[in-house]
Amino acid sequence: MTPRAGRSVLAGVRDDVLLVKLAAAPVDGAANDALVSVLGAAFDLPPRDIRIVSGQRSRTKRVLLVGADADGLERRLAKLLV
Repeated sequence: MTPRAGRSVLAGVRDDVLLVKLAAAPVDGAANDALVSVLGAAFDLPPRDIRIVSGQRSRTKRVLLVGADADGLERRLAKLLV
């Protein structure tokens, strides 16, 4: 996750890690909220189904997408990053 970017966007994959740029600053959870919004929009999931499992105060996070299957996420991600 890269906070304070020009806009919020999925930025690619590096070493099997999804890179996300966020316009929000890492203040009072704003960047975490923006991350949930970006992932929800990208993978068509409601915010309640996206949980930050670890790294709430770090640039590197582990996120759980509830109810999503890995194959479906990979297909959708491949379309988004073309």
